[in-house]
Amino acid sequence: MAADATDLPADVIAAARTDAANRPAASLPAWADRLIWTVLWKIVAVGLAVAAGLWAIGQLSHFLGLLGIALFFALAMIPGVEALTRRFGMRRGAAVGIIYLAALLVVVLLVVVLIPGIVRFAQEVSSAAAVWFEHLNTWWEGMFGSPLLDQGDATDETSALAKLVQQWASGALGAVSSGIGAVFNLMTIAMFAFYLAADWPRVMRAVMSRMPPERQRVFKWVATTSIEQTGGYFYSRLLLASVCGGLGFVAMLIVGLDLVYALPLAMFMGFVSTFIPFIGTYLGAALPILITLAVVGVANAIGLLVWVLIYQQLENYALSPKLSSKTMELNGAVAFGGAIAGGALAGPMGAFMALPIAALITAIIKNTGRTYAVIDEEVAADEEPVEEPDEPGALRRGLTRIGGVFRRSGT
Repeated sequence: MAADATDLPADVIAAARTDAANRPAASLPAWADRLIWTVLWKIVAVGLAVAAGLWAIGQLSHFLGLLGIALFFALAMIPGVEALTRRFGMRRGAAVGIIYLAALLVVVLLVVVLIPGIVRFAQEVSSAAAVWFEHLNTWWEGMFGSPLLDQGDATDETSALAKLVQQWASGALGAVSSGIGAVFNLMTIAMFAFYLAADWPRVMRAVMSRMPPERQRVFKWVATTSIEQTGGYFYSRLLLASVCGGLGFVAMLIVGLDLVYALPLAMFMGFVSTFIPFIGTYLGAALPILITLAVVGVANAIGLLVWVLIYQQLENYALSPKLSSKTMELNGAVAFGGAIAGGALAGPMGAFMALPIAALITAIIKNTGRTYAVIDEEVAADEEPVEEPDEPGALRRGLTRIGGVFRRSGT
């Protein structure tokens, strides 16, 4: 039988009590210790993974931007690619190649006609600016009694201006050809856009194979809407640019501009007035009017201005609504705000891409989610409004019908 604690010697009991008082507090249980270390390692691992991801995104931000632009242009090309494959039975890669060839021809034509026009304009400025300054000085002296500019200063300024324009014109093509970084970026965008447009059905199948059927339908609808909005925007804008540039070319020839001016200015007017929202019409018309004023005369510039005003009304009320009504439905305020936001985020390319992206977001919001009946404004304040049943959006109704078909068929 074990001895009682009271039978132990007093010095042993005192030593035991001293040892118990000096002993550290009991440690955590083993399971709690394992839990703490496991959670701590997970927090450290997640933090390192997030830091590595942010670092990778920062390093790849330029490449991801190029990839986004390539996707945008690929979506714009897909309707044209599918039209060529349906009509002529060609492969998708060949159809994309034809679109690339047409774009390359347009760029080459623009460079070929633009550089001689700039050089010719510099020569015109050099020969006529002195006469302009003289007329301005005569008018100013008749109005205020003293010349505005000294003749020697005016001649020096005219020579400097002409030399500056000529140097810019002769160096423009060299700057384009020597921009290695810009050429690499364009080649990267073109390569990814080519592969995305040529292999789009395979890309869609690969992405959709990772989704359940319900999500596949939603994703396919969003992708189809993206293609319709982006492609419709591009092709309607290209058609409008062709009409604006063609009619502008004829108008410039009528007012007396030389062919070397009229052709590049018509291309500039068509592109800028069509692809730059709202202020593009004024920017696209300002340069041709100023050059007409400088080269031909005041009356001819006024005639071109009258034509621009007439065409603007024709485009706003006849051409643009008819071409854009089936391709991109977008509120004016949303379009203006989207263009400003896109320009602030990504510069000129962001403003260029803003309209189809805004139209896509608007279409998704319009066709998803629940909608409710609007309360009549004439209902009295003390009268309880009648609660209307919820009406799902167009996409939700379509998915409900598809689900009913699957349930009835037993799949």
